[in-house]
Amino acid sequence: MKKWVIAVSTAAAILALSACNSDADVIVETKAGNITKEELYNEMKARFGKEVLRDLVHEKVLSKEFKVTDKEIEKEMDKLKEMYGMQYELAVQQNGEEAIRKMVKLDLLRQKAAMKDVKVTEEELKKYYDEYKPKIKASHILVDDEKTAREIKEKLEKGEDFAKLAKEYSKDAGSAANGGDLGWFGPGKMVKEFEDAAYSLKVGEISDPVKTDYGYHIIKVTDKEEKKSFEEMKDEIEFEVKRSKLDQTKVQSELEKLMKKADVKVKDESLKGALEEAK
Repeated sequence: MKKWVIAVSTAAAILALSACNSDADVIVETKAGNITKEELYNEMKARFGKEVLRDLVHEKVLSKEFKVTDKEIEKEMDKLKEMYGMQYELAVQQNGEEAIRKMVKLDLLRQKAAMKDVKVTEEELKKYYDEYKPKIKASHILVDDEKTAREIKEKLEKGEDFAKLAKEYSKDAGSAANGGDLGWFGPGKMVKEFEDAAYSLKVGEISDPVKTDYGYHIIKVTDKEEKKSFEEMKDEIEFEVKRSKLDQTKVQSELEKLMKKADVKVKDESLKGALEEAK
């Protein structure tokens, strides 16, 4: 999480620096003295300059050879929201959504540069597709013992309302307040016993008691995403399989090759070596 927040802060600094120039325009007046755009620029350059320069150069060079679509950016941002929750919202409040979009775009450009020569086989793609599970939406009622769980299941079989029983019985206070609703989730987001049971249910179906380390769950699947065909998902799958083969060494190696090819020359003496130091 720390690395991600630093990246967002750097992206915010890029936006701020882009709004500055080196003239003597006064941007703040005080009785103790004024602050000019030049002073702000120099201070931000001293604090963030090398990281910001690296990111600006990478974006300019990589954008010449690789394209990132708005759809790709939105998909990655949705993943960040799901992964970080309130921390993501806080980052938006502190830095603005545009800074996050820039960070995501740059990250995707770097990945695409690094994976351009990565090879994948048709068998690898089909294996990924066969194992891929689309997201599902579910609700649950969590209690401490199996006896109570079975009593609740009997009430549900007699037609009692799931949401009402969740509010009455579930010890998961967060979801109980919403009638047991857990929202959408995919593989790896829940403990294995819960995930296996949930994915085995049809929409509207209610499970028998499912034991996990948290207690006993009664699970109801309320919606499921439809799994697209292999052909429809092939480009997305290829990207994910290639990305899974990347490591930071590979990314850095490809970036260095592209920077050398672009013949990058840093003219500002105070920022010399930025591309090497800010890795």
